[in-house]
Amino acid sequence: MTLQLQETRLARDFKAAFGAHPAGVSIITADSPTGPVGITASSVASVSVDPPLLAFSLAAGSGSAAALAVADTVVVHLLRVGDLELAKCFASSTSERFTGSMVWTRLDTGEPLLAHSGHALRCKVLSRTPAGGSLLLAAEVLEIVVAETTGEAMVYHSRAFHRLGGHSILPG
Repeated sequence: MTLQLQETRLARDFKAAFGAHPAGVSIITADSPTGPVGITASSVASVSVDPPLLAFSLAAGSGSAAALAVADTVVVHLLRVGDLELAKCFASSTSERFTGSMVWTRLDTGEPLLAHSGHALRCKVLSRTPAGGSLLLAAEVLEIVVAETTGEAMVYHSRAFHRLGGHSILPG
């Protein structure tokens, strides 16, 4: 019983530690046999510049995450503050996505591309590694849709979305 209590305490402390560690906000989309899917993610990380590689994790084995887990290609949308409503929509499992009122299109290769203010990276999934209760995916960036506008970056911190901008620069 002590070991189980320690694991519970460790899991709680782990969540608190990473909850206090800001992370960039992205939406990952893909096409699936039933149509376009997507989720909001804060686990996207750059891995390599040459070749350009990134990684992200999926924590659920159902719904959109399950469809993303088996996709050959994905689009990682790096979000800005102006994309807050998109982030909220794709973070909720009950929200309707890719509706007629949502501005999106498909790339020439078929993947869904959201209209947003950040860059979008079309990627080929290279590997899928089970890691605890999650799945860690590594992907090669094949193409980047460069943002036409700029804005403040959005991060996720302490279970809330935040903005990063000139006001948040620490004196050097």
